[in-house]
Amino acid sequence: MVTEAHPSSCDTLEKANDNTGEKQSVSDAPQEVNTDGSAAVEDLNERQWQSTDVEVDRSDGTKDSETFTPAAAKDQFQEELVIRPLHSGDIYASFQFRTLWDIDFLQEGQKVSHYRLFPKSLGQVLSKFSVRELHISFTQGFWRTMQWGQPFIPSPPGAELWVWFHDTVSDVDGNWKELTNVLSGIFCASLNFIDLTNTVQPSASFKPLGLGNVTDHRFLRYATLPREIVCTENLTPWKKLLPCGSKAGLAVLMKSEKLFHSSFHSQAVHIRPVCQDEQCTSKAWELRQTLNVVFDLYTSGQGKKEWSLFKMFSRTLTEACPLATSSKIYVDITDNPEGELFELTPATPLLSQAVVLGDRRTYSVYDLTRAETFGQLRSLNLLLRWKGDSGDMLRPLLHAERYVAGFGLQTGEIHTVIYNNHPYRAFPVLLMDSVPWYLQLYIHTLTVTSKSRDNKPSYIHYQPAKDRHRPHLLEMLIQLPPHSMTEVTVQFERALLKWTEYTPDPNHGFYVGSSVVSALVPSMVAMNTNFTLEQPLFSSFVPVKEESSYFVRVYTEPLLVNLPTPDFSMPYNVICLTCTVVAVGYGSFYNLLTRTFQVDEPSPPLAKRLANFIRRIRGVPLLT
Repeated sequence: MVTEAHPSSCDTLEKANDNTGEKQSVSDAPQEVNTDGSAAVEDLNERQWQSTDVEVDRSDGTKDSETFTPAAAKDQFQEELVIRPLHSGDIYASFQFRTLWDIDFLQEGQKVSHYRLFPKSLGQVLSKFSVRELHISFTQGFWRTMQWGQPFIPSPPGAELWVWFHDTVSDVDGNWKELTNVLSGIFCASLNFIDLTNTVQPSASFKPLGLGNVTDHRFLRYATLPREIVCTENLTPWKKLLPCGSKAGLAVLMKSEKLFHSSFHSQAVHIRPVCQDEQCTSKAWELRQTLNVVFDLYTSGQGKKEWSLFKMFSRTLTEACPLATSSKIYVDITDNPEGELFELTPATPLLSQAVVLGDRRTYSVYDLTRAETFGQLRSLNLLLRWKGDSGDMLRPLLHAERYVAGFGLQTGEIHTVIYNNHPYRAFPVLLMDSVPWYLQLYIHTLTVTSKSRDNKPSYIHYQPAKDRHRPHLLEMLIQLPPHSMTEVTVQFERALLKWTEYTPDPNHGFYVGSSVVSALVPSMVAMNTNFTLEQPLFSSFVPVKEESSYFVRVYTEPLLVNLPTPDFSMPYNVICLTCTVVAVGYGSFYNLLTRTFQVDEPSPPLAKRLANFIRRIRGVPLLT
């Protein structure tokens, strides 16, 4: 079995339920305000997720849950697809591919020359730039939490990249710049536009998800490109990282024409070190590739609530990836216990239950490694027919929104609204905002209100921006009352950019990345902390530590802000007029300086020329 040890991304939240101190003043210099809540943040550096075990099927179909042998600790590959019918009538399809690499990069001087399942391009990146963890996502569209619920692994619109480097790296900024350029080439993206002006170092929001007790945020870099457009040229190199590519297994369903003809599409790559046994005597690298797609009725042009693999992907499944030790499809049938909501064909006797995001869900399982799954036609095409109304979806316990208020092109106000929909439980959240330097924040106007009352954050970390050098960074630990709406507001002033700093379409506006809300949300059911049993991939990415809560991260909408924009036609006219005047004046002056003048004598009359011609023939002197 494979064991993963994960430090909490938000251990702060566990101790902050009873620690709500007074808000401290924030100066213009970078600082961390230490209150009662900040002690919980500092304790974050010492607390880790408890080690969890994940049982992995062997190639012969047997399972080992008692002992660990070195023979089982080899490179492994697993793939799965989760299909969840949404209450809105849409279909949520989530692919996950997990590759375990039996190598320990944490050892000093470790050299690697053999790659079997792990992609060589990423392995060389880990080694060259001393990367400890790497998380990158490309998303087109916005996840509608109130309509679709919580995703398995969230991501903001555009591109997101956050990396933990080894503590032996001396020039983190240099490695970060080179790494973004290399990843830009690997994924055919615009990651080369990531620089110091849009890079921050969060102090508590993004903790390592793999092994290690790294808490020094100097080795962490986080950046987003909210305007990044995701298309086929990003998906193709992503599929090439899979051991079987798009030739076999679940990856054959990834047809670009269908994936991008959807209302939401997100692809991600997560690399982290994990344990290979219960005692963590040997380590491995885990590469987890995820692809989330939401198909809706109107974009797909179907007009009726009837779905199948062929209608969603224009293809069916014929075999599993030969290199995969596990290949499964999970269909969520929690809301369809008696088949009164929809009909799923072909039926399967395999059922599985898992607690995902605080809720116990039931899934129909299709094991692609079994020949009987494909039937006599050697083809699997799942068909889902809706029978009745899906009803209303239960609101998620945590939800966040953000928008810009104000009028004119000088000042404005950013509003971040966080909803706690739990009827009787209060819990803390960690809010992180990264604002570009050209929006000059007035941090003294920061207000936090819950139920029309002031809500003093127990922890504040603020790093002011430097013009054309770094953005603003604001992190706060806020206690959310039960069944409440908490609003965070801060005023800003728009800066006037240089004319060379505007984008080619400045009247479209400038994008501000999403806010990040991290929280340990109370669970409706008891969470399973015993990971010695086999767990689906979608429920084991962030294992829980306590039975009463689970970790969740929520992203708000990106902002589109208009800045004072000059009339660019006026400089164009000035440039044209100036160039014309210079060309005429310089050309005339140069002509006068360089031209030579000669006297042009008039031509003699015709009779004289004819006489000179005759005299030249006779050899007598010519007439003058």
